[in-house]
Amino acid sequence: MGWNGVRRTAAPAALGAVVALVLAAPPSAGAEPRAGAGAGAVTVAAASAVRQDASPTPPPPRLPRDFRGRGKYIVRDLDITVPFTWEGRNGDSQMTAGGPQYPIWFTNLIHRGTLYTLTYKWPGLNEHACSAIPGFSLEDLNRGFEGARFVGRETLRRTPQRHVNHWRVGVVLPQLPPGNYPRLPLALGDIYVDENDRGTFWQVLQFGVQNLYDPEMDEWLVMDTFEHRPGTVTLPARCEPPH
Repeated sequence: MGWNGVRRTAAPAALGAVVALVLAAPPSAGAEPRAGAGAGAVTVAAASAVRQDASPTPPPPRLPRDFRGRGKYIVRDLDITVPFTWEGRNGDSQMTAGGPQYPIWFTNLIHRGTLYTLTYKWPGLNEHACSAIPGFSLEDLNRGFEGARFVGRETLRRTPQRHVNHWRVGVVLPQLPPGNYPRLPLALGDIYVDENDRGTFWQVLQFGVQNLYDPEMDEWLVMDTFEHRPGTVTLPARCEPPH
């Protein structure tokens, strides 16, 4: 997990990638708030006034143990879009963007309680080590989602259109009480899940230090399909399990 050095190696990265964590198109064809959405909803393209809804806040996103989906990974400022897969099996999960024939190729995994990142190709990148952070599981990811803030109910303008609940997750340091304190938004993620199923992820925007390779530090993952059946999760040979 969207999703070496600082890039995609910390738990906040998984909260954004995934947090690896998934979508309409990027800003030019993104989400539009629907009537009845929560107050103060903000899209990436622009802030929009949204009518307050009296209905209760829906439950937060929760990534399932078994799933498989396909879509696109989009880096707007580099003008790069590559194929993307996101799959889960028995609590392990794997994101893969691009491939050997594309300008971007990386995989992020949660595998047997360890968070792995291996970037095979990225513009300007010469280091290709596999990083591993033990002690991170699907349960840890979903606990992070429990603290997500509900933005509102929106429609992703695609074919077909998707009615979604928009959530914001993030890590801000230092953690201080309200007031005039210096704060740094370390990692942020906007997550769009199906309004009838919090375990179906359609779009994710991840922004922050976990996107350090990208000059604008923001990347999209957009799902065209998302099925609740076991996928395939494969730890690359270059990534050794922790001892």
